[in-house]
Parts: sequence; structure tokens; C-alpha cells
Amino acid sequence: MAATTLRDQAYQRFTRGLLSREIRAGQFVSQRELTAITGMSLGAIREMIPRLEADGLIRTVPQRGLQVAQVDVNLIRNAFQFRLILEREAAAAFARSAPTAEFDRLQEAHEAVLALAARAVTPALIARAQAVDDGMHATIVDALGNDIISNQHRVNSIKIRLIRQDQTRIDAARVAPVMEAHLAVIAALRTRDPVRAAEAMAAHIEGARQRALGLEPQQAPPGA
Repeated sequence: MAATTLRDQAYQRFTRGLLSREIRAGQFVSQRELTAITGMSLGAIREMIPRLEADGLIRTVPQRGLQVAQVDVNLIRNAFQFRLILEREAAAAFARSAPTAEFDRLQEAHEAVLALAARAVTPALIARAQAVDDGMHATIVDALGNDIISNQHRVNSIKIRLIRQDQTRIDAARVAPVMEAHLAVIAALRTRDPVRAAEAMAAHIEGARQRALGLEPQQAPPGA
């Protein structure tokens, strides 16, 4: 039990280091370097590595060592395709079954960030916006009540965040646009129409995918 707990702690510290850029995408690291980065024992690191490999966050390269997942076109395509399949269905289910109070809570969180952004966008507000962004997607997926899906969504979200660091992470200029895009999804969820909710989520994810690929999201026609 203790070994499992230490492995989980090491995993959490590794992913935090990844998202804070202390560990970089594509970087080669040794087990001993990971002990220094995470502050965990070598035994915990060795326990953690198979889980990281299974999640696709690290791979063993013969005669070179451990390589952190690389951000490339293949990762972008795979991560966003998986996200689209999963979150489109989750949005449809959420529109049908979520209590109205959940829609209200999500909307209030986004509107609060927008109100603050109208005055000044600070590093603290950017972090809050990222948390609101991540929280909305996790709430919708977790509402399915399926631990396997929720865990895979969590792992895929880490990969998406790696992509965002290079391409589409929330910065000062994107706080308001991201919150507004989410509010459009929430408005679709409020209709209780699963088809409309799924389409709104799909459009949102496609826009993020195009930005990750360095493309301009397609503009919706007037009145759409």
C-alpha cells in the first residue's frame, strides 16, 4: 500500500513538473534526474515509470533512456480526436441530465473571470481562467459517472496541456475569448438539446485543434 501511495505521489509530482515546464516535452531524463525533480525516492520513480509509459507520457528509448512525450502533429491529431469523441458524447449526456444549478455554477464562474478580465488580466487571473477552463470540461466528462472514461480524459488533458504550452495555452490575450467560447457551449447545454450541445462542444474543440495546428479557426457564417 505504501509503495502504491509513493508511486501516486511521484506521478502527481511528475505531471506537475510537466505542466509547469520544469520537465519539457521531448526531453530525455534519467531515473536519478527524476528523483531530483520530484523529490521522490528512486524506488518510487521505478514504480511510477510503467504507469507513465502506459499513459503515453513517457517512453523508453533503447540506449538513450526515458523520453517525455513529444508535441508533434501525431500527438495533436490523436489527442484532439480522442477528446472530440469523448466530450461530444459527454456534452450530449450533460445537456440531458445535469441539474440547472450546474449550468448556473459553470456560467457564474466564467462570467466572474470575464468581469475581472475587463479590468486587468493578471497572472493570477490567467491561472484562474485555466482552472475554470479545465474544470468545465472535467465536470461534463465526470458527470458520465464512468471512472475509466474520467481517468482517460485526465491523461488526455495532460497531453492537451502540453500542446497548449507550445500552441494554444491561455495567455492574457486569450482569457476573454476562451471564457466567451465556453459560455456559448454552456448556452447550448442549457437548451437540453443533446444534438445542439454535442455540436457546440465539437465546434469548440475543433477551434482549439486548428489553433494547435497553427491554423485559423474557420469563421461561422453570420447568424450561425
